[in-house]
Amino acid sequence: MKSSQNFVSKQLSRQNNTLFFDGVNLQEIAENFGTPVYVYSANHIAQSFKQYQNAVANHQATICYAVKANSNLAILQMLSAMGSGFDIVSAGELIRVLEAGADPAKIVFSGVGKSSAEIKLALQHNIGCFNVESAAELERISKIAQKTNSTAHISLRVNPDVDAQTHPYISTGLKENKFGVTMDQALAIYLQAAQLPNLEIIGVDCHIGSQITQTAPYVDALNRVLGLIDQLHKHGIEIKHLDLGGGLGIRYQDETPPSPEDVISMLIHQIELWANANQRPMPKLIFEPGRSIVGNAGVLLTRVEYLKYNEDKTFAIVDAAMNDLMRPAMYESFHDMVKVYEDGQSSSNPNTFDIVGPICESGDWLGKNRQLHLESGDILAILSAGAYGMTMASNYNTRPRAAEVLVKEGSMRLVRKRETLDDLLQAERISL
Repeated sequence: MKSSQNFVSKQLSRQNNTLFFDGVNLQEIAENFGTPVYVYSANHIAQSFKQYQNAVANHQATICYAVKANSNLAILQMLSAMGSGFDIVSAGELIRVLEAGADPAKIVFSGVGKSSAEIKLALQHNIGCFNVESAAELERISKIAQKTNSTAHISLRVNPDVDAQTHPYISTGLKENKFGVTMDQALAIYLQAAQLPNLEIIGVDCHIGSQITQTAPYVDALNRVLGLIDQLHKHGIEIKHLDLGGGLGIRYQDETPPSPEDVISMLIHQIELWANANQRPMPKLIFEPGRSIVGNAGVLLTRVEYLKYNEDKTFAIVDAAMNDLMRPAMYESFHDMVKVYEDGQSSSNPNTFDIVGPICESGDWLGKNRQLHLESGDILAILSAGAYGMTMASNYNTRPRAAEVLVKEGSMRLVRKRETLDDLLQAERISL
């Protein structure tokens, strides 16, 4: 198991040939709850979140966990109890975090397509801030706030045109991306916001992408945003908070992302230099990490159904599929894989397998050219699956979604039951 420590955490270890996660036997989880099943380490999540808390300990700052990475209620409740705020992108995520005990004042609402119903719901709960992404959205929020006799706290999400050097589908800070407003538009839209009723400008927001493994894009984006804050100051608009987004990457294969402490301390140092040079107070800071908190805290267990030997390819057909873990099919992403039970003899003389699922798509693969010794019935642990796994899962091919289990120091708890076929059919009606 040479790579598990590198890709997941010290919570993953092998004892007597069997893989344990946060003190729990993964073979037992597969037997008790079936496969495919997601398993999350509570200790890993807590330790990752504390890294961010420690990084901002001496500053006015809020860590707003990005719910889209993993929205399981048990995880949200745990983070809420630790003092986390939340970055949401839908009414559904709003209801989830409120159910988990979130403080509405520590909720920021991002996303380019907020509906009128979503805006109204967020105003009813008096959330901390709307991260506004267009002039049209700004006007809609103002109108709804007027009708509901409420005040919307707003921050404009600016697009600094910084290349985060990540996959095009998860890059959000370039001019051609749909997110935010360009730096050239930002001043005019802020001036418009200052004139609209029932709005209070409180911040500037910037998020440049996901799975970022370098510090330079963060610095470039920050410098451009600070320049905008200087412009706003000249026009009498004072910014109370600076939201620098999230997007810090994790190690899936050979990436070497910086730590949260390294990134945040560097950004805070830059902001302090700017504040001192301009004799201005330090703005409150908001960070929106997601993947870096939960990504390496999760594994997906799957059972080998068949081994199939073609002339040019050898396939291991497993019971997990692209509907369970979309990232390989969507991004061609890499997830390391290890057998849950592996003695010394079975690990010798590996074969080269493509790990594929049962879905009727050639794109339904979870790993290619993997060196493994496999037999039908073996349980594989797909590592680094805690982020954008279950949240992107679907019912394609009328496949029920997987169960989710939270483990901590030798105990296990089912935190989402496996869907059944009855669950999938109950909302539908046959029309005669």
